[in-house]
Amino acid sequence: MTTGMQRAASAAGFTTAVAAGDGPSWAAPGHAERYCERVFAERSRLTHALGDMRGQQHGVLTDLLDFNSGTEFGRQHGFGRVRGIDDFRKAVPVQDYSAHAPLIERMATGEPNLLSADQPVVYITSSGSTGAHKKIPVTPQFMRTTFFPFYYAAWAPLIENFPDVMHRPDAVLNLKHDPLTVPPTRSGGRPHVGASQVDFGAKFGEPLSAELGTAAPWGTLLVDVAPDDHSEKMYLRLRLAVQSDVRCLIGINPAMIAAVPYQRTLWWERIVKEVRDGTLGGMPYGVPDPARAAELALIADYFGTVDPARVWPRIRALFGWTTGVASLYLPSLREHFGIDVASLPAPVAASEGPVGVPLDRHGSAGSLVVTASVYEFVDADADLTPSTETLLPSELEAGREYHVIFRHVGGLYRYAGGDVVRVVDMPGGVPRVVYAGRSGRSDAAGERLRESQVLRALRSALTATGLGLVNVACRTERTPRGGRGVLRLRRRPGVPLAAGRDRPLHGDPRRGPGA
Repeated sequence: MTTGMQRAASAAGFTTAVAAGDGPSWAAPGHAERYCERVFAERSRLTHALGDMRGQQHGVLTDLLDFNSGTEFGRQHGFGRVRGIDDFRKAVPVQDYSAHAPLIERMATGEPNLLSADQPVVYITSSGSTGAHKKIPVTPQFMRTTFFPFYYAAWAPLIENFPDVMHRPDAVLNLKHDPLTVPPTRSGGRPHVGASQVDFGAKFGEPLSAELGTAAPWGTLLVDVAPDDHSEKMYLRLRLAVQSDVRCLIGINPAMIAAVPYQRTLWWERIVKEVRDGTLGGMPYGVPDPARAAELALIADYFGTVDPARVWPRIRALFGWTTGVASLYLPSLREHFGIDVASLPAPVAASEGPVGVPLDRHGSAGSLVVTASVYEFVDADADLTPSTETLLPSELEAGREYHVIFRHVGGLYRYAGGDVVRVVDMPGGVPRVVYAGRSGRSDAAGERLRESQVLRALRSALTATGLGLVNVACRTERTPRGGRGVLRLRRRPGVPLAAGRDRPLHGDPRRGPGA
């Protein structure tokens, strides 16, 4: 009997070197087999760890204390006296980024041994609630013990169920991959970049960590383009990808995937011309391909659209977040990508650390990554304060929403990152969670509405009116009578408006379904 790993590696047919120009890792003989082995081994270890959630959480805490007890933060908070989670709760308050920021700023100048005994190799940029960019320190120990196990396991459902994504380097259009030639640095000399711009192989000695699609022709653009010209970079990738048999799109943020049909239409004439002429961004590239250009032109002439399903008829999977606002518009993407295309959920995670990882074909939820961080939770309707009482993972209830608080060896302690998760179920007593939204509230007139509550009301309204959604934006407006929420919808073309569409929503969106 063959295992999932063996089937995937066999289907990949990647036992010999691939075409010139691919990345050094994916071009190596046997790379697919080694990649599959690592991915499935990490999933197996995480699955096994779920059987002892309490023991795993205690082990993570013990390792964290042992490693970082001599840091400035560890000495200030008496890590040497902490013997368990309750001791840690008493020693360290619930904190957000601003509480960690003074020590992080000192770390960024090169000062050692502040939050972690490890020196950060890179700082991940992430927008805070105020719009200021955070500097999330990323250390080697964090990557080894917290990030890489979860990171590899996250790809298991994709390569197990769709092994053809590894047939060729250009079988995957990875929209999140955005390498920088010259990354910006902090005063201490460490790069300060987005998570998708970190070369894990070069920075952390992980040659297997290169993602699917990163060795495709569009993985490293050969045309000069400004680092912040994201529109032109997307054009160049789509221009190159129309000449490949793409089987999967990776976006993580599903808005990147949802934009592809629109962007393709916007740039279609330019794309077809460059394929015909053998150019890329106006510069000579490869050889002219008038036959493919004619095929592409015929698609638009015959069907009147340039849907991805016509350009890439064998596309099978979309990989990205499937909850939050995305849950409202992902169904409509099948009209563009194909009715049989599968949407696979990306992990529940932030720049600061992982929370949940899908280990099977569940359409949205991921199991708590019990080996990565020590987790605590607070009811999502409660306000977070330094002394907020918290719940442990075993105390959660299915169907409820919670603030996530975690601590890990990378130097974040009882960290409230601002995300809310919903517990889908508790198989074996371990929470399986989905991203529910950010924790910020709209409070223009005392409504205290969270993102997930607005989405719940909107979903009920769409069901009642028969509308299909392409995208939505929400804002509050001040009126003489107080505040009101305003939703701006882009509905799916061809779906008629139902009668009574202008009536206000009834019921309390703060309550669950059926309210």
